[in-house]
Amino acid sequence: MDAAERLSFGERIPGWAVWAAIVLAMYLGFIYAPPEATMGDAQRLMYFHVAAAWNAFLAFGVVLVASVDYLRRARPGASRLAYASAEVGVLFTTVTIVGGSVWARAVWNVWWTWDPRLTTTALLWFIFIGYLVIRGSAEGDAGRQRLASVIGIIGACVVPIVYFSDQWWVGMHPELITLKGFAMPPRMVVALMYSFCAFTVFYLWLLGRRLRLVALSEQVAALRDRFRV
Repeated sequence: MDAAERLSFGERIPGWAVWAAIVLAMYLGFIYAPPEATMGDAQRLMYFHVAAAWNAFLAFGVVLVASVDYLRRARPGASRLAYASAEVGVLFTTVTIVGGSVWARAVWNVWWTWDPRLTTTALLWFIFIGYLVIRGSAEGDAGRQRLASVIGIIGACVVPIVYFSDQWWVGMHPELITLKGFAMPPRMVVALMYSFCAFTVFYLWLLGRRLRLVALSEQVAALRDRFRV
């Protein structure tokens, strides 16, 4: 059983359970958690912004592992897993950037600023858009799949740069989570931790379905080539 098959259990997560978890996360973030003293209700975007960013990192970590596996063993399942996870990762990165821009407009009065974390996140997004373009055009082309795997590995290596960017360079991002713990009231911590969990389940659910669609599309392409006149 390859990595893609092991992670396909995401298909078996009931859709209603996933959406119920997301609705509960919205309740905790928008109603249960108190407003932040300085930013007010605009801070509530944090619960979804940070959870989406975490799952983007998780998705690209899976791309890294699967891409290395493909380069070592040339297993189609590893390439499918990397492709599916990259697609979901780009989705979560887009949510992160859009949500962050809305939050920045409310707090900093700008939609975009060249803050180190914003800039490196945009770089991460563009790298994986390039990955998807190359991998999406690699039907049966082992060379392109290897090239896509290399790009996926490079993109995943940008993740630590994004994470540590505000420590390495001067930035505007607030440091909400530190090594000493969470500098937040308990209700905020509950809402944030639950959002992490809910979005992770959402990631696994989306990944399972994308894996199935990628596998089916490859089967269709193989049949088309087989019966092509």
